[in-house]
Amino acid sequence: MIRFTKMHGIGNDFVVADAERCGPESGWPNLARAMCDRRFGVGSDGLLLISRATNADFQMRMLNPDGSESEMCGNGVRCVLRWLHREGWTQEPVVSLETGAGVLQLEISSNGWVRVDMGPARLLRGEIGMSGDPQAKFVDEPLAHSSGLNGTAVSMGNPHLVVIVDDVQAVSLEVWGPELEAHSLFPNRVNVHFVQVLSPTTLRQRTWERGAGATLACGTGACAATVAAHVTGRADSAVTVELPGGNLKIEYAPSGHVFMAGPAEFVFEGGWLEPDER
Repeated sequence: MIRFTKMHGIGNDFVVADAERCGPESGWPNLARAMCDRRFGVGSDGLLLISRATNADFQMRMLNPDGSESEMCGNGVRCVLRWLHREGWTQEPVVSLETGAGVLQLEISSNGWVRVDMGPARLLRGEIGMSGDPQAKFVDEPLAHSSGLNGTAVSMGNPHLVVIVDDVQAVSLEVWGPELEAHSLFPNRVNVHFVQVLSPTTLRQRTWERGAGATLACGTGACAATVAAHVTGRADSAVTVELPGGNLKIEYAPSGHVFMAGPAEFVFEGGWLEPDER
């Protein structure tokens, strides 16, 4: 039996477990598909597997509900720090976490929120994993899509396409989301975010995540949305991002690094039965 914890960061929910207790790595994609299933499994937007690391204090691997692996997850890393404290792996307020996007610094505050240095935002096509000139940027460019909209591409260690719209509630998310996720500009697919600028300090966002579909929140996406809104002159460098599941505080610092702060909550603990235990 695999012991796990169900957690969420403003509605972006995860199954969190000790990687060593989850069998061989070759079986993780099937485990993610089974555990993330909302009718036949636990139900979540991703499976977070935690281990100790050599290049940092700890390591996080994230698998999507379709079994693919994501480089990073902003809401997920906040959950990881609280999980580490609850499980007794550390009581340090600041830890380093190795992810597929590099090593991140996480800090827990007195109110339980977690602040994360998400690293630098990257705007070059080659850094994002886009087709075309690797030294060129894709900022407020036409998408050649039926929506007729423009987009800005940003990497936060994983690829994002930010589309600024007048009204996020009017967006056909279930149609435009998967179409843009598989856009030819992004050979490895992309996370898609529709963003409405409410004021220079407030954004409203809806997300279609690569490999997961519509989610209530996306931390790296909120970071990308802040960068896109700022570099196109629509918003300040420090904003509140309103997502369906709650709010995040994002700062795009002069150094180019992006800082994210938000909550992480426990839901329940359980045990996942292996096939021979059922």
